[in-house]
Amino acid sequence: MGSILRLLLGLTIALCVGFGASYYALTDGRLVAAVRVGPWAAWPDVGQPDPNPYTRAFLARNGLLQLGYAEGIQFTAFTDSDGQPLDASCHYALAGFVPGHSFWTLEATDLDGANIAASPDLMVLQSERIARTGDGAMAVAVSPRLAPGNWLPIVGGGPFRLQLTLYDAAIFSGANTDIDAMPAIERVVCP
Repeated sequence: MGSILRLLLGLTIALCVGFGASYYALTDGRLVAAVRVGPWAAWPDVGQPDPNPYTRAFLARNGLLQLGYAEGIQFTAFTDSDGQPLDASCHYALAGFVPGHSFWTLEATDLDGANIAASPDLMVLQSERIARTGDGAMAVAVSPRLAPGNWLPIVGGGPFRLQLTLYDAAIFSGANTDIDAMPAIERVVCP
């Protein structure tokens, strides 16, 4: 009887570790296939003719239409730069440089992927339509309340994510596989 309990316990632990590691690899992917820069994460093998198995599983799990390798790459952030989960009722400031690109968009979505922009006329911010700081960096406010400068108004409450899509990005082309920096996400105020 004791050996059957040990066998069941061992099987339960093996299943939990196996499924837990698979879930981690497909959501965070930091140790396997995803590239992380601060709070931002991207899957650079998306759009490749023959992506690695983890990227294939990530695509099958999410079921999202992805950009081709030469078309661009999408970075997603679920937390601010301090590691706190993004909350749609808070005010955030994004500041910094976006790596090599021709065009980018910034979108706020809920965890199911639905856009949470407050205005149907301003669903995303675009690189060609924002004012930049004196050194050319981006400075954007993401908030449900009015903010000066570049502002992406959002609605709702609870967790959300930011998606920064770089189109015609050269950051993973050729031998260049490093990203020095991405815009920082700072929580300014939270009710």
